[in-house]
Amino acid sequence: MKQEKSCGAIILKEQDKEQKVLLLKHNAGHWAFAKGHVEGNETEEQTALREIKEETSLNVKLDTNFRTTVTYSPMEDVEKEVVYFLAYKIDGNETPQLEEISQIQWLNLEEAKNTVTYEKDKEILQKVEKYLKERK
Repeated sequence: MKQEKSCGAIILKEQDKEQKVLLLKHNAGHWAFAKGHVEGNETEEQTALREIKEETSLNVKLDTNFRTTVTYSPMEDVEKEVVYFLAYKIDGNETPQLEEISQIQWLNLEEAKNTVTYEKDKEILQKVEKYLKERK
C-alpha cells in the first residue's frame, strides 16, 4: 500500500470578540482546511506553513501544541495521513490559489462545523473548540 502524507492547519482569527475559522472551498467541491503534500525533507510545520501561504496568501503563526491527524484512503491501495495544527492569522489578505481553491470564507466555529463537507473535519473542529476552552 502506498503511503501519502499532507500537513495543514485550522486557521483562526479573532473578529468581533469571536474566533473565526478559515474554510476553503476546493475546486473538487468540498469545504475543508488548508493542507498539502509534504515535499522533500520538509518538516510537518514547514509543509503546513508553505501550503497555507500557497493556498490563502496568509502569514500565520502555528500552534504546534494542537496536533491532530486524520487517516483515510483517497483511492485503492493508497493510505493518506493528514496532520493538522492550529494557526493564527498574522497578516495578509485571503486570496485563494485559483488552481486549487474556488472560495475562502471566515466562519464562527458553529457555522464552520455545519459547512465542512467531511465528518472527520467536524470532529477536528470539536477538538479545536475543546482546546480553545481549556486554554482560557
